[in-house]
Amino acid sequence: MRAVGPGGRDAAFDTEVLSGPLGGRIDLAIKRGAARRREMLDLVRPYLAGVDPKVKRDLPVARRLIVHLMETRPDEELVEGETLLKVVTAAAEPSKRIRKGLRWYADLPFRDELPPDLYRLRRSDLVPVTHIDDIVWVDGKLRVSGYAYLAGLSVRSRRFNWATVVLRGPRWLPPVRMRTRRVLAPEATHGAREPGCNYDWSGFTAELNPWPLRWRGAVRGFVHGVRRRMRHRPGVPDATTWRAEIVFWSRGARATGLLRGASIGRPERPAGLNVKPGWWLRPVWTSDRALQVVLQPNRAELKSVELDGERLELKIFLPGRQVTKGHARLGGHRIAADFTPSGDGTQVVVGLAVPALLQEKDGRRLWVEPKGDPAAPVMLAGAAETRSIVGDREITVLGDRRDRVVVSAHRIRPVIASAVWEGSALVLRGRYPDAEGPRTLTLRHRSGLTYQLPMERSGAEFTVRVEPAAMDRFGEPVPLASGTWNMSLRHPSGEIVPLRMDHAALPGLDEDPRTIGGHVFRMISTRFDVPVITVEEDKPAEERGVAGTHVLRRVFYPAQRSEPLRDTTVYVVNDGRFYADSVRAIYEERVRRGDDGEHVWIVKDGAFVPPGPAKVIRAGSREHHEALARSRHIVTNAFLPAWFRAREDQVVVQTWHGTPAKLIGADQAHMKRDPRPPIWYRQAAEVRGWSLLLSQSPWATQVLRKAFGYKGEILESGLPRNDVLNAPDREARAAAVRERLGLAGGKRVVLYAPTYRDYDRKNAMVKLDLAKARQALGADHEILVRAHPMQAMPAVPDIARDVTTYPDIAELLLVADVLVTDYSSVMFDFAATGKPIVLYAYDRTKYSNKRGLYLDLDEQAPGPVLATSAEVIEALRSIDEVAAAHADRYDAFRATFAPRDDGKATARVVDHLFS
Repeated sequence: MRAVGPGGRDAAFDTEVLSGPLGGRIDLAIKRGAARRREMLDLVRPYLAGVDPKVKRDLPVARRLIVHLMETRPDEELVEGETLLKVVTAAAEPSKRIRKGLRWYADLPFRDELPPDLYRLRRSDLVPVTHIDDIVWVDGKLRVSGYAYLAGLSVRSRRFNWATVVLRGPRWLPPVRMRTRRVLAPEATHGAREPGCNYDWSGFTAELNPWPLRWRGAVRGFVHGVRRRMRHRPGVPDATTWRAEIVFWSRGARATGLLRGASIGRPERPAGLNVKPGWWLRPVWTSDRALQVVLQPNRAELKSVELDGERLELKIFLPGRQVTKGHARLGGHRIAADFTPSGDGTQVVVGLAVPALLQEKDGRRLWVEPKGDPAAPVMLAGAAETRSIVGDREITVLGDRRDRVVVSAHRIRPVIASAVWEGSALVLRGRYPDAEGPRTLTLRHRSGLTYQLPMERSGAEFTVRVEPAAMDRFGEPVPLASGTWNMSLRHPSGEIVPLRMDHAALPGLDEDPRTIGGHVFRMISTRFDVPVITVEEDKPAEERGVAGTHVLRRVFYPAQRSEPLRDTTVYVVNDGRFYADSVRAIYEERVRRGDDGEHVWIVKDGAFVPPGPAKVIRAGSREHHEALARSRHIVTNAFLPAWFRAREDQVVVQTWHGTPAKLIGADQAHMKRDPRPPIWYRQAAEVRGWSLLLSQSPWATQVLRKAFGYKGEILESGLPRNDVLNAPDREARAAAVRERLGLAGGKRVVLYAPTYRDYDRKNAMVKLDLAKARQALGADHEILVRAHPMQAMPAVPDIARDVTTYPDIAELLLVADVLVTDYSSVMFDFAATGKPIVLYAYDRTKYSNKRGLYLDLDEQAPGPVLATSAEVIEALRSIDEVAAAHADRYDAFRATFAPRDDGKATARVVDHLFS
């Protein structure tokens, strides 16, 4: 604020900072206690004194109210009282609007004390929300459908609810009003960010006859031509652009906004209409996702493409213009071109050097610039797209979504010509004229999760079969996770090659959703020709979006808490993502004993199907809320949902996910600051509901009690998840896990399992040098890499095995002969096996400073603590000698941190709780 100085110098700047970053800082300071409020007032008041009153009046209503209070109320009330906090808290809740006459007002604190005009909703509060579901041509008319509403104002019926789509072109051309009608669109409510609002009748359908645009474009073209002739230049056909706006009149509130936001898929690539020879009417999207309609002439049309040795020759025709001089442009590069008058136009020949093209990394648009005329984009105009093979690369001349020619050079790409659903399978067929050899299609999620699928090749043709509801995960069928899955393959050179859609196949591409086994799958071409598979859970309408979850959490769940409890046990592991950990061990022990109570597993995104008699409930569903409200026992290994509050007669068993080596809970630095962060209050509310906390050792008991501020019962049973490591049948189970992983018998298994870095979670690099480890250890070793679930998916080469997605790490510990880790709790679990542990602490100083450790590794570590990958590899080569040298420390470590991991921890827990 000292750098900004007093306000009032630039009204636009003041509006932007008060509505955006500065306003957010003010809200944060208000929440952080009296000292921060005092500091904020001292810094902000001098700035506000110079701000134009009109700027303050037009701020969003909550910000406007805060500014008014800061300028009019005494310091003591603002700093020590809760005046400002009441406004900030109320503004964060679902917005309540009050109508008086034809004006709308916000329902915020102090309405009876302050002028009504402060609460009036103005332009900054009436924010238009628009979304386009489809853009198609029907009987020569453009039809645009979607939904549009004013945020916070419900649209429950057609009454007093009008909207008109208006196309606005150059200032002096009259606007074009599309014929618009409201339609039912419940998906608008499902996708809304405002809970408690109903936008079911915010849908619209607008139709446009091209004629009004044609005559307006003709008038503008005539005027433009006259102006050019007055400058002694020939007339040139020019494009005319109209931006699409929607005008609302909803229950007395009026606003105007741009039409923005296309649904993924077909609406992203709307087709054009050939209104007359050489002229097209095209809906297009701007870079900020706003819809425009362009009346565009084809001033330059591609006729042919020919590859001749090291020269790519493109022949272009300029209709209606006779030109002898000019040049071409490829992106930003100026290129010589031959112009030859021919008939009623000009023939242009552009030669591109193939070696130079192969050096380019990005596709570039092709332009022609006749002398004295503005540049004209070269349009495909019905010419055949070409893909010219040059060695292991290809030069493509393709049209983009606006039919403009784009020239690019890259590694030969697979092109999908058809995507057909055959039952539950999606079959992709296309062309891939690369060198022969096996190829594997990679489906990649934004989280980094990948699946590999074989590509069947026959000459230049390929086929890939995808079973999105039953992907193989170490022999277990699971559905693709919700989200977007991109397609690529890894070339033998190591380069990642993306797949593309054949442009000729786009009009007939089946993008309709398919519901299979509780998930909805779609094969879509996004960003024009990028094929993706989208996945979402199949949810009832009342559970979708913010509105659905708001009702479940604020209405349904509180009502269920008043109902009688049932003799049911709910099992939750990491929000429902895994069938693993101590929770799994407790469930399986109870089933083994023949427990006839009802068992319920919470499963997120179809991640697993538990064996045995358990009932599966989808995480976040109505049944999930009911189960947590009415089940007598809840067994979990992590925090439960924030909306959950334990009842007095409920038993919540917190197994936690291991003995912590790094600081957790209230011991972390950010949890000690004043005022407390939101997660501090979240943890305090969670811990109050625990009935029993499991501990691996007396040492862990002290750490967990202090870190969580827990005052309830702790059972030092050992961790049930580690019983498998000392079970009588562990050899048979280990053999089954080895077979599932595809590990050859007789080989020593090295498991590298580091923890996550708070400061570097998106880093996918494996810090252990796997190539050198493979070379040094030889073929009689198997290397497994297990990244932490909170770290980016690791980039693991073929010389090692990525087991990050293996469901239960306890089974990996069962087959591992050596563990390489750092500050992970897995070291305490593995100690129960008696097998060697190597600590690779390459960033110990940084990690200790940023996160902090409970252990003194130099004194307490069960094995060598090494700082470089070379040292780790050397230790693995002589692991028997290393283990013998650290045997005494290992025994002391095991006695201190895992004294009760004897294979009977689960029985102790079940006896304590359910006997």
